Amino acid sequence: MLKTFIERPVLSTVVSIFLIVLGIIGIYRLPVEQYPDIAPPTVRVSATYSGANAEAVLNSVIIPLEEQINGVEDMTYMTSSAYNGGEASISVYFKQSADPDIATVNVQNRVSQASSLLPSEVNESGITVEKSLSGILVMVQLKSTNEDYDSKFLQNYAEINVLPQLKRISGVGGVDVLGAGKYSMRIWLKPDVMRSYSITSAEVISALQDQNIEAAPGELGVSGNQTFQYSLKFTGKLKSTEEFGDIIVRSENSQILRLKDVADVELGAESYTTIIRGDGYPATLMAISQTAGSNAQDIIAAVKAQMKIAAKNFPPGIGYSYQMDASNFLNASIEKVIKTLIEVFLLVLFIILVFLQNYRASFIPAVAVPVSIVGTFFFLSLLGFSINLLTLFALVLAIGMVVDDAIVVVEAVQVNMEKGMSAKDATLAAMKIIVAPVIVTTLVLVAVFCAC
Repeated sequence: MLKTFIERPVLSTVVSIFLIVLGIIGIYRLPVEQYPDIAPPTVRVSATYSGANAEAVLNSVIIPLEEQINGVEDMTYMTSSAYNGGEASISVYFKQSADPDIATVNVQNRVSQASSLLPSEVNESGITVEKSLSGILVMVQLKSTNEDYDSKFLQNYAEINVLPQLKRISGVGGVDVLGAGKYSMRIWLKPDVMRSYSITSAEVISALQDQNIEAAPGELGVSGNQTFQYSLKFTGKLKSTEEFGDIIVRSENSQILRLKDVADVELGAESYTTIIRGDGYPATLMAISQTAGSNAQDIIAAVKAQMKIAAKNFPPGIGYSYQMDASNFLNASIEKVIKTLIEVFLLVLFIILVFLQNYRASFIPAVAVPVSIVGTFFFLSLLGFSINLLTLFALVLAIGMVVDDAIVVVEAVQVNMEKGMSAKDATLAAMKIIVAPVIVTTLVLVAVFCAC
């Protein structure tokens, strides 16, 4: 086979051009990410049991869910955590070959089977089942220097005005907002006042459930000989602190006890466990992750373009910045590879010119090395790899091996030509001697680096 390529230079040229074309196609098709997708597919189950401690969450939420989830298809193992704030979290890990979407559906079906075993409060608050996405690409911080906008406002503004646009970007797997949480109606009970009226928290919860509902009261004049037909309207969900404060907790002997008499009602945050500040000002963070097989650089560029558009409508005093950007690492790695390739070319040309003093011999590695390196990208795409920090590092090592092999081949051919052989005969004679050592040396280096 080697003799065929040596004796037919046109065929060798066509094959080289073909490899370069395939390599260029592979470069544009390869996904770009910071790290390779080697983490096993993971599905996360989250639930909330308000007011419960970690032990109660473990016994009443974690254990029933684990018993039903255990043994789901392609599962390897799972871990769980229970917190004193009533939070429950279960991470289910699957085989590397498992489809994350199918795994999520299977876990969701198992969680549905456990719903009857869970406390009603847990079912009412909802159980979240979602595939876990690793590898945060970029973290965007919203910061407010205006005293009128606190961290709660920032998070709700991001949820309403920024997140929908970011989630629509192709390749974005998820956007997590970190901060104080959404606006929530906070009802702070007064134990001493409640004791004086002999009121329990269960009565307050019952009043909330009865008077803060969406209902369909129906219509008047639907049947019978009625001239007009009226659709009845119900107040629906309460919205303001005044409306919540006017909820009737107890009514006896024309005496009405309202919620504001036994509790402080305010519009606060959903959670007070997380506080984020930027340069001393209220802030919130948006962590953006990518889907498997997507191009990280394209996603980051699209996110930055979308943030520029969104920033035009920001209220006065609100700005944004990037706290983490994976493209910085990727760009630095790509620049290092290009720099290494240029340095290698110059070094090879210098070495061959100095020791062999032959311009024609210097031209051969300058052509052979790009063909080998560019063609590599086609095979990376064919084998399902991506352009990431590890493959770029491997490419740097490959450049060194290719250059070393090119110098060995050129030197061996030059030695035979100095003995009086023609270029063709010198090449054939050199190949018979050095082909096996070159292949063995390359395989040994590959095996060593793979073992490391």
